[in-house]
Amino acid sequence: MNNKSFITEVASQTGYTNKSTQELVDSLIRIMTAQLEDGNSILVPNFGTLEVKKKNERIMVSPMTQQRMLVPPKLVVSFKPSTSVKDKFK
Repeated sequence: MNNKSFITEVASQTGYTNKSTQELVDSLIRIMTAQLEDGNSILVPNFGTLEVKKKNERIMVSPMTQQRMLVPPKLVVSFKPSTSVKDKFK
């Protein structure tokens, strides 16, 4: 599902226009991004949790050259689905 079809589906289910729905989704993403940048986790009931985790530095070996490289630490966003979502996919 791409952005346009997602906005159309949400707009049809809520009764709002596509333009107002797009503004709402953009605001939601902006707020979620700001919270994740601050290091806060986001709990969406009956869906899951988004949180920022730190990946430690590690040594990687290139399969072609067998050269060892140091990969620096970085922050990644992880998603943990709720049990209700997990049960639907079993």
